[in-house]
Amino acid sequence: MSTTIAPSPATDAAAAPAAGGKGKKKILIGVVVLALAAGAAWFFLLKPSGPAEPKPGEVLPLEAIQVNLSGGHYLRLGMALQLTETAHEADGSQALDAAIGVFSGLPVGQVNTPATREKLRQELEKELEHRYRGDVMEVLFTEFVTQ
Repeated sequence: MSTTIAPSPATDAAAAPAAGGKGKKKILIGVVVLALAAGAAWFFLLKPSGPAEPKPGEVLPLEAIQVNLSGGHYLRLGMALQLTETAHEADGSQALDAAIGVFSGLPVGQVNTPATREKLRQELEKELEHRYRGDVMEVLFTEFVTQ
């Protein structure tokens, strides 16, 4: 013979709040997880990226100039400026002045090495970025003769 004990009403009342608290905890955890997932999705998928790369516009060719190097040598330098699509009307005089400042007085042997020439190009581009406020994307050498 088995005897079953019926739960008393006091036991049922004590168990009810505990079950309700666990349910609220699960809902709260679910909401937090859902909010984190939504935040991660926004960050990786919808977040606006940084400034877009400028698009190339017209190429502005400049007249070749002669720059004095050290030891009585000189450099005949021709270049063109790759402008951005949104560039304002550009005047090449700032670029020519910057080129004279970058190349003047250097030894002819140093100017002729490809690695140094590339460093000087990058230095010139950095200077032109400042002078033209981002309207120049790249400097293209069209003539580079030393004597």
